[in-house]
Amino acid sequence: MNDVEEAVAAAFREEWGQVVATLIRVTGDWDLAEECAQDAFARALDRWRRDGVPSRPGAWLTTTARNRALDVLRREATGAAKLREVAVLARDEGPYDPGDDSEVGDDRLRLIFTCCHPALPIEARVALTLRTLAGLTTPEIARAFLVPEATMAQRLVRAKRKIRNAGIPYRVPPAHLLPERTTGVLGVVYLLFNEGYAATSGADLLRTNLCAEALRLARVLAQLMPDEPEVLGLLALLLLHDARRGTRVDAAGELVTLEDQDRTGWDRAAADEGAALLETALRRGRPGPYQIQAAIAACHTTAATAEETDWSDIAALYGELARFVPSAVVRLNRAVAVGMAEGPEAGLALVAELEGEGELDGYHLLPATRADLLRRSGRTADAAQAYGRALELVENEAERRFLEKRLAECRSA
Repeated sequence: MNDVEEAVAAAFREEWGQVVATLIRVTGDWDLAEECAQDAFARALDRWRRDGVPSRPGAWLTTTARNRALDVLRREATGAAKLREVAVLARDEGPYDPGDDSEVGDDRLRLIFTCCHPALPIEARVALTLRTLAGLTTPEIARAFLVPEATMAQRLVRAKRKIRNAGIPYRVPPAHLLPERTTGVLGVVYLLFNEGYAATSGADLLRTNLCAEALRLARVLAQLMPDEPEVLGLLALLLLHDARRGTRVDAAGELVTLEDQDRTGWDRAAADEGAALLETALRRGRPGPYQIQAAIAACHTTAATAEETDWSDIAALYGELARFVPSAVVRLNRAVAVGMAEGPEAGLALVAELEGEGELDGYHLLPATRADLLRRSGRTADAAQAYGRALELVENEAERRFLEKRLAECRSA
């Protein structure tokens, strides 16, 4: 790509959520907001080539998208209701009042709470927010939920229609209504971070802007709900993972596994903050899935070397996590921990159960896990076959290159 194309691509990664969130606030129309945001990015390609990349790309994109939405609404303004929409769009909002405890001065967080209204199914809440806030494509979200693309597209359409028809307000609810939306909001922030930490597709493993945004939102949530242990648990989990982010790829952008990472390069300040938050959360006596996952992450960050990792504790924690989140993915992670704690054959037995059930068919980490356990057991020919299957399914290029490297090692062995 040339410099302008790179600038537009970077702006999309960093500004899409803010542009769309702002337009939804001022128009109240989900589809119009996305359409006008897309138009603004398309116009940027031409205008920035001619005039140069602006010093504040996000402001340029927001203004352009806002003007486009205003034009559309003016053309459609055939009744009083539409004229009122134009009036709302045309005027600037007053400054945010920090004394109003029913609102948070953050368009993205308002958007999350709007999407996570209890009138929507939990899967639709999370999917809609990832689509609108993070700019993830429908196929990417479908892969994250392990459902067909058509199914996810229908969920997104129904969720938008429900918000419009039910008149769900674009705001953070009052304090007494926060608990009914907490689960969905935490799920959104968690998956937003996951997409940044291990991108579903594309050339790069990491999308650091998504990691940073998820951490920012988690901190805002912790300020909003300081007595909610799962909120603290989520922030702890993200910090403990983010402490290792800088060592997950090498200078060439190649994936580095946890056991091969340079632990001296981990961010100890982030790890220590995460551990302290986890301890605070656990003292509340209300354990939950994010606190358990944070405890698993802490087992890794507190081990001085890979060999000192307490895999037995990690396997036990995954067993506890399965009580809260009885998913096949959690069981796959437990299979890895059991394989490390008790030997590859014990892990392979659990992987075989998952393969027999078929719930993770099409999920590249299932054959990749089987391949790794086979490699560790010395069965390199079988491992090569499993790596080949994983390569048929993987979408991220950094992961693909890592799997190709492992496959070549098995074949040469």
